[in-house]
Amino acid sequence: MATDHRAGVDGLLAEYRRSREQLAAVHRELATIAESATDADGLITVTVSARGSIIGLQLAEAAYRVYRPDQLARQIVLVAGMATTKAVRAAGRALEPVLPADSDPDALLRGTADLRPDEYKPPPEEEESMEERSWLQTERRP
Repeated sequence: MATDHRAGVDGLLAEYRRSREQLAAVHRELATIAESATDADGLITVTVSARGSIIGLQLAEAAYRVYRPDQLARQIVLVAGMATTKAVRAAGRALEPVLPADSDPDALLRGTADLRPDEYKPPPEEEESMEERSWLQTERRP
């Protein structure tokens, strides 16, 4: 009886170690993800990590002549978004081996997991009513 119990514990510990090593391998793979995107003109290239953090930005000299500062900023944000989409896909592929078969890695990375859109979209903002508001001060100061 004690031998059966010990074998069961040993089996559980071995499975735990395998799972832990697999998780460590996924973390190492996620740490190496770096995805880049370039705008249509080839003037802006943004590289992001698996978490979507910008880890590289290249601007061609012509970018300063082609875009005004506000346009350049918008283009950088747009290209960063494209790179982030690629990085999230790569991270999803890295996570697939450690997730249950019916899981959606992209939804997990977006933080929505098994939620329906109506469960995570913010409610519409209520507009402040001005009907009951007096714009004239009636108080008198001494």
